[in-house]
Amino acid sequence: MRTLIHKTIENPIAFKKQLLDWSQQFREIVFMDSNDYPQEFSSFDAILAVDAFTLIQTDYHNAFEDLQQYQQTTKDWLFGYLSYDLKNDSEDLQSNNIDGLDFPDLFFFQPKKLFLLKGNQVVIHYLNLCDDEVDEDWDTILAWVPNTTIDSSVVTVQPRISKESYVKKVSTLLDHLHRGDLYEANFCMEFYAENTTINPLDKFDKLNTISQTPFAVYFKNNQQFLLSATPERYLRKEGEQLISQPIKGTAKRFSDSNEDQESKEKLASDPKERAENIMITDLVRNDLSRSAQKGTVQVQELCGIYSFQQVHQMISTITSKLDNKFSNVDVLRMTFPMGSMTGAPKISAMKIIEELEVTKRGLYSGAIGYFNPNGNFDFNVVIRSILYNQDKKYLSFSVGSAITSLSNPENEYEECLLKAKAMHEVLR
Repeated sequence: MRTLIHKTIENPIAFKKQLLDWSQQFREIVFMDSNDYPQEFSSFDAILAVDAFTLIQTDYHNAFEDLQQYQQTTKDWLFGYLSYDLKNDSEDLQSNNIDGLDFPDLFFFQPKKLFLLKGNQVVIHYLNLCDDEVDEDWDTILAWVPNTTIDSSVVTVQPRISKESYVKKVSTLLDHLHRGDLYEANFCMEFYAENTTINPLDKFDKLNTISQTPFAVYFKNNQQFLLSATPERYLRKEGEQLISQPIKGTAKRFSDSNEDQESKEKLASDPKERAENIMITDLVRNDLSRSAQKGTVQVQELCGIYSFQQVHQMISTITSKLDNKFSNVDVLRMTFPMGSMTGAPKISAMKIIEELEVTKRGLYSGAIGYFNPNGNFDFNVVIRSILYNQDKKYLSFSVGSAITSLSNPENEYEECLLKAKAMHEVLR
């Protein structure tokens, strides 16, 4: 059981900073920030969950079944992630590539302390076992003076594959496409650094400041960190409604307003980008139809253009109504990983990209989010993110692009570099 307390704050932006700084004392942290990005489907402006009362972490074997049992047992707020490699639990697939990060395939925790922000209102949920700490914590947070020490470390990352190798691998993918083995594949490459020490909070602050995306996350599990500026939603459940918002289609931002508008319009009308988006929209429609009430799968918006600090993106919104014979975890199992990160047909694409990629994706292109006690959930797609294992001193980020029969390998490589721009900037 939880004690609920309502508070009012004067400055939500300053309070979020104080809250996140205060949270660093805890072993488990999930901080989610919408950055006040305008969106139709949103419950909170920011969330902080800290300090595990219970938790589950496991490899992919029976992971979805273990998660279902955990959720049904706790019937509480749960925060955590699904790594891309859970595909091996739901399908006959493997992940045999290099893994420098060594994160669990699945991790969720039941927080003792939870803060939900909306406007200037804060709802605090503390488990009864620690609700006597609310007032002291609240006073400490409000009096908190954020650390202004800047992490000036420069991290030199190197690509796991060369540009030459990338072009060769994309050419192999094009051979598969021309043979009809698949219609589209999301091919990714890793940038990494070894023997590296960073201040994760400072790097997240920088990444979030220059990106300001609606699904930003700071995640900590002891010495494992995710610093995410993702703009993409994987799946949200509100009552019986499911909402998925795949991104396919990327264009540069420009400081000149005319150039920027031209880039946006070019993206909206680009036949290759539209074809990519429509193929993945169709894949997501198919994924949602497996758990939907008959006739309820709808494309609410097709190929909408949305602007972020770093890039313009093409986003579609697909909705459905859940058939009540399926559980929350059933839905995740049937739709995971997000189609925008695999390709189509989904299983064929995952098999082929596993052969061509050299890094195990792990949490990259997986999902992080929460379940609430009412049976709703919300998960993002982990892209535009830095992953860091403090114990191993290993840092990594990956980027990818959708390869179709119209793709030019050189252009795809440039798109990857565009997506990597914010992470490079933060680490320099």
